[in-house]
Amino acid sequence: MSYEFKKRILDITIALLLTAIFFPIFLVVPLIIKLTSSGPVFYGQRRIGKSGKEFTLFKFRSMVVNADEIIARDKKLLRKFKESDWKLGMKEDPRITKFGMFMRTFTIDEFPQIWNVLKGEMSIVGPRAYRFQEIKEQLEKYSQVRPLMKQILSAKPGITGPWQTSGRNEVPFLKRAKMDANYSRLRSIWKDIKILIKTPKAMLSRW
Repeated sequence: MSYEFKKRILDITIALLLTAIFFPIFLVVPLIIKLTSSGPVFYGQRRIGKSGKEFTLFKFRSMVVNADEIIARDKKLLRKFKESDWKLGMKEDPRITKFGMFMRTFTIDEFPQIWNVLKGEMSIVGPRAYRFQEIKEQLEKYSQVRPLMKQILSAKPGITGPWQTSGRNEVPFLKRAKMDANYSRLRSIWKDIKILIKTPKAMLSRW
């Protein structure tokens, strides 16, 4: 069996298993979101997937409804966001709701990405799913990333991956890109399993 075939079987198996294990969360979290802030339960954002194909990445909404408009209006916040390589810390981001802060601490907001995995747009393990604007601006800032990006986009983005288990927001963009490119170039089922084993500890370390 090819790596891609085994990877797809692993993705579907783990996605269904996680859905069964965390089913109560999928029932309770939407209710809490509705009770604590106005707006939809889910948030969809366009991301760049394998071979540069765009898709809508789903999350539980952890920010106020007009989050994108706020950062577009607030030049100071936008500048700070860009200076932090598009990964502003939770405590520094005024758009995040109180319950959103809790969800992000335990990565609960990313659970709906299981749907992206079942659709075949994402994998359980893979490089980070980048935004088009993020890639555009970071390539201008880090020209040496250009050859790495082609390697990164040769694989499906993942819910977890090398950067998520190695410091997450503390990892600067250039280092993150090198990690993702290295994963894409040397990916294997065994490497995926090792990242999966490291993921729970990485999630809890954010608490």
